[in-house]
Amino acid sequence: MNVRSQEEEKREEHSSSASVNKNYFTNLYMSNKLEYKDLLDAGVHFGHLTRKWDPRMAPYIFMERNGIHIIDLNKTLNCLEEASSAIKNIVRSGRKVMFVATKKQAQGIVAEEAARLNMPYVTERWLGGMLTNFATIRKSLKKLQGIDKMMKEESYKNLAKRERLMKTREKEKLERVLGGITDLTRLPAALFIVDIKREHIAVNEAKKLNIPVFALVDTNSDPNKVDFPIPGNDDAYKSVETITKAIGRAIEEGLQERKTEKEERDREKAEQEKIAADKAETKAADKAESKKEEA
Repeated sequence: MNVRSQEEEKREEHSSSASVNKNYFTNLYMSNKLEYKDLLDAGVHFGHLTRKWDPRMAPYIFMERNGIHIIDLNKTLNCLEEASSAIKNIVRSGRKVMFVATKKQAQGIVAEEAARLNMPYVTERWLGGMLTNFATIRKSLKKLQGIDKMMKEESYKNLAKRERLMKTREKEKLERVLGGITDLTRLPAALFIVDIKREHIAVNEAKKLNIPVFALVDTNSDPNKVDFPIPGNDDAYKSVETITKAIGRAIEEGLQERKTEKEERDREKAEQEKIAADKAETKAADKAESKKEEA
């Protein structure tokens, strides 16, 4: 088989492999896609009391019942689809998404989902300047790493009991606030926030730095403050879990697609190198044969 036919065969293999991968991700997305009933069962449609509403949420409100606004779940599905597509593209480019949720009912699920995806998260308290003054935050992270390193050394055991206690308390305090961002070396490419009214400082900082914000927005908030609002109940655990896991799945798909693309590029590079080596070998063999014939 000559080199040209080998190249054609490899191209065919690549196109069929890419097609299989594309179909796999499409099927995966379709199988995990949320439906109207899923949102209804999770109580995503329940808004706040009508007297607490923000008029700018009017386009996402379906009706009023018993003094409570009901969110239009068709709008929620459309917004969620748009947000999932955008966040998947961000992750596919190799950048990080920071999860932010400091309210009690959202802390556990957000921390769990972010940790599963190896993404940074803030669930205790948003420190002012966490984005706009990131250099200072990095110093605190280095301090935490320094304490960690020191506690593993033999010299730590020789410290006085009071000093050891002070170091342990300092570590616990830093871990409580910065534990979710210890691996963050640069600013995140996007934020996913639960309750933008509560996390207004994070929203403002992201806006200053032109970092896109994806958020679960209830009827008492202004959706215009974020780039990708997802209208829904931000108080009920089940509602927060449903939307957070949907965003998590989109991020997971983006990570998987990035991994597959990298593997394909590496395989293509290896094959090109092999073809080039085969060409060089054939050329050398032809040259040696022609010399033999001349002799």
